[in-house]
Amino acid sequence: MQKRIDASRLDLTETIVNIRRVAKTVKGGRNMRFSVTVVVGDGEGHVGVGLGKAQEIPEAVRKATEDAKKNVIMVPTVGTTIPHTNLGVFGAGRVLLMPAAKGTGVIAGSSVRTVLEAAGIKDIRAKSIGSNNTGNMAYATLQGLKELKTVEEVSRLRGKTKEEILG
Repeated sequence: MQKRIDASRLDLTETIVNIRRVAKTVKGGRNMRFSVTVVVGDGEGHVGVGLGKAQEIPEAVRKATEDAKKNVIMVPTVGTTIPHTNLGVFGAGRVLLMPAAKGTGVIAGSSVRTVLEAAGIKDIRAKSIGSNNTGNMAYATLQGLKELKTVEEVSRLRGKTKEEILG
């Protein structure tokens, strides 16, 4: 369990992943609202995803940004990429994150790219499996990044040296 990161200390930039008009059918007709998914990140290993709903778009964006700032995580990196391959799952959305050599760039589609760039990861390959719902893909990517561990963390948890783990 990661400790909570104080988003007010970070210099976060926000990116709107998608805006959808959603409707709830009630007795008098349809209630229209806007659902907004926002990604916040500082480009230095901190990233968060949030969802906001409101009757006006600016209010929905504000709510989504507040929600994203509550869910900010620290992403462990090795140079410009991630420590190991990982699968992030959220709902029916699955995102396979694979480390890449320096100079590869961010090879990812849809909202996965937005999340990875906001986290400040420069070289990575990602594959969306299953759902292509932009919100679920963003959350699945965040889940995958959250589960990453560095060699130092693994060695500390297992009580072994880095050399024993790396082989």
